[in-house]
Amino acid sequence: MTALRVERVSFAYGERQALHDVSFNTASGGFTALLGPNGAGKSTLIALLTRLYDLQQGDIQVAGFSLRSQPREALRRLGVVFQQSTLDLDLSVEQNLRYHAALHGMPRKVANDRIEVELDRQQLSERRKSKVRELNGGHRRRVEIARALLHKPSLLLLDEASAGLDPASRQNLNDHVRSLCNEQGMSVLWTTHLLDEVQASDELIILNRGNLVAQGRADELAAADGSLQQTFARLTRNAVPA
Repeated sequence: MTALRVERVSFAYGERQALHDVSFNTASGGFTALLGPNGAGKSTLIALLTRLYDLQQGDIQVAGFSLRSQPREALRRLGVVFQQSTLDLDLSVEQNLRYHAALHGMPRKVANDRIEVELDRQQLSERRKSKVRELNGGHRRRVEIARALLHKPSLLLLDEASAGLDPASRQNLNDHVRSLCNEQGMSVLWTTHLLDEVQASDELIILNRGNLVAQGRADELAAADGSLQQTFARLTRNAVPA
């Protein structure tokens, strides 16, 4: 079963083409890494996936629902953790979750049950009354993941979610999200420009200058050049400088 299907998507900002006829599928229940240097088109693709931008050409389907013709159904099946935090720092962990549940129209009992599940799953039960501003960066990300999972999405999208975290917190977050895949059968799309966040068994999609330049298992892609670093360097040789 397909969690995400991107079909011949192109997008331009005026004269500048940001995505060129991009197509790929991701399977349900696995961890897919979307990798690319700055200027690769990752941010544009995420903006299209989350309907911050309207599609110009092509289509995107989430769990079989088209963002073009069934946007409400598609977005209901998507949970998102953006690069920039959107939590209210002056509300508690629980209050942030309750606000999200109310936006999704959840009955109070359903919201209560789901909040308890997510607080436990993200190991945040003891911090439920803490204001978000009192949490470190790693724990704030866990609150955002809990919030993104409250409505039981088919696909969890994390856009450069480790940005701004120290190396240990970055690794802990990556490990935690992978455990959600392994233990809960969750579908995850993890976007990054950091090679050390990709594991050998990951399904890997590489973008460069708006083009899909590779897709496959990370270890299989790396085999052609001896390492993922060398493969990435070859495929992104003409990358836009940071």
